[in-house]
Amino acid sequence: MTRWLWTVIFAAWVGLGLVAASPTVAQDQRQNEPGKFDYYVLALSWSPSYCEASEERRPEQRRPDPQCGPRPYSFVVHGLWPQYENGFPEYCQVPAPRLNRDIVAAMLDLMPSPRLVFRQWDRHGVCSGLPPSGYFEAVRKARATIKIPAEFIDLKAPLTVTPAEVEDAFVKANPGLALEGIAVRCDKRRLREVRICLTREFQFQGCPEVDRRSCRRESLTMPPVRGG
Repeated sequence: MTRWLWTVIFAAWVGLGLVAASPTVAQDQRQNEPGKFDYYVLALSWSPSYCEASEERRPEQRRPDPQCGPRPYSFVVHGLWPQYENGFPEYCQVPAPRLNRDIVAAMLDLMPSPRLVFRQWDRHGVCSGLPPSGYFEAVRKARATIKIPAEFIDLKAPLTVTPAEVEDAFVKANPGLALEGIAVRCDKRRLREVRICLTREFQFQGCPEVDRRSCRRESLTMPPVRGG
């Protein structure tokens, strides 16, 4: 069965309520209506962690993810996600409007995998209510608002950090960002992602639901940038 068909089936289940929502998150009455949401989450993935985890899961993968090649990446854009105060919309239009290949190519500096660009558009971008060009322009504007702390830009050796240290570094580097508007995500030992909440006008804002889901581990490893 093709991935597109699975997406169609899953979206239908969501629309019919056959996929249960998290018991801790109430479903918003505007569920999956394009353009009707409260704020954005900009998800920044620590690329070295993603690639290390991918190699552990699929050590003999013939076609590795393009972002895991020789070019060094640090934080890359995982996605820009419309959010409700409780929960989030997804797969708001199935099938999603097709992406022009020129748009995909233009986003590879921020999202270094065509598959990632397509997937984020299908699941989250259509929920913005924007056309493809508008949504990816919003991704670029959102990313431009965030300054990556200098200590994370060209990491040449593994770094041990706490979630609080990462959050503090981002808050210090970005005036106006508060601890209530940022969350760190992790696996069992690695920092995986930093999520920052933005208004629809790309200003920092608090987001209690996102903040509550931040990593609670005492320490995390940040693998070095490839080639570091």
